[in-house]
Amino acid sequence: MLSIDRSWQPIALCRGSHSHLFFPPSSSERKDERERREMRAKSICQICPVNSECLEYALTIREPYGIWGGLTETERRGMLTPVGV
Repeated sequence: MLSIDRSWQPIALCRGSHSHLFFPPSSSERKDERERREMRAKSICQICPVNSECLEYALTIREPYGIWGGLTETERRGMLTPVGV
């Protein structure tokens, strides 16, 4: 079994009162609302001291939801898709 380092999570800036920005709401969300929410989340990621660890974690476990390491699901999926496929 693969051991994944999660020691960075307690100091991530997305924890706590801002966590709602990093995942879509349970109700529907208009495109402009999603874009605004994602932009706010990404601005937090830009100053987060564990941004690279977060992104590496999300790519390793192939996290399908939310913003991790400053990237959306679609952006991370693009990093994992082999070129020419």
